[in-house]
Amino acid sequence: MNPWYFLLLGILVIALAIAVPRMRLRRALKAPFPDEWVTLLEQNIGVYPRLPMALRKQLRQRIKRFLHTKHFSGAGGLEIDDEIRVTIAAQACMLWLSRKGTPYPGLRYIIVYPAAFVVSRKEAGEGGVVSEARRGLLGESWSSGKVILAWDDVVRGARNFVDGSNVVLHEFAHQLDTEDGSADGAPLLAGESCYRSWAAALSKEFRVLQKKARTGGRSVMDHYGATNPAEFFAVATESFFEKPEPMAQHHGELFTVLHRFYGVDPREWQ
Repeated sequence: MNPWYFLLLGILVIALAIAVPRMRLRRALKAPFPDEWVTLLEQNIGVYPRLPMALRKQLRQRIKRFLHTKHFSGAGGLEIDDEIRVTIAAQACMLWLSRKGTPYPGLRYIIVYPAAFVVSRKEAGEGGVVSEARRGLLGESWSSGKVILAWDDVVRGARNFVDGSNVVLHEFAHQLDTEDGSADGAPLLAGESCYRSWAAALSKEFRVLQKKARTGGRSVMDHYGATNPAEFFAVATESFFEKPEPMAQHHGELFTVLHRFYGVDPREWQ
């Protein structure tokens, strides 16, 4: 048989493998946003009714893209339904409201437990002795394309969008952080000048939070952010979206760089 036949056949297979997923995505994005999903947003996403109409429409498009490209699975006996998928997707897409590109391109799987889940971790104790400890978690983000969440805390954080505590915002900020291959509190930015201003603002505020965590001082941000730069970025993201007014007032430089990065001003939604 003519060898050109196999070459052309191979090219055709590759072309179809590329074209078909794109066609399905375009079809999903053109489909109407279900009324049932709008009801879920109004019931579960506390900030949704306060968003300007243009941002609501943008959020709904982001949600459709997110749900088309990510796979949800339940753990611990939890069955995945539209409420779980839409509630998580909406909060994750808040971080992408005004950003370009495909949300979380390296993320593939969202695993959801009904409540806090237990993990085993190797921890170094006194004298460098390593032991295995079991810890209960509400969320976890893996650089290998996976996010794990506790559903009861997801709902609590979604409905109370003003307390600065939101497990979905936190874990998906970690996803943004690791897009460049490292969890260091610095996501992919536009250029060198952005990295300089980012490093200056976050390193200064990180040191301040560390001091407050040691002394028990009050802060807009949770003291957990003093753990390391990666956790600081995730905690700062929670406060930026849920406590924008006090963050802008007490951490103006940090608020400015986050405002520039996320492209939205949550003070307008209060």
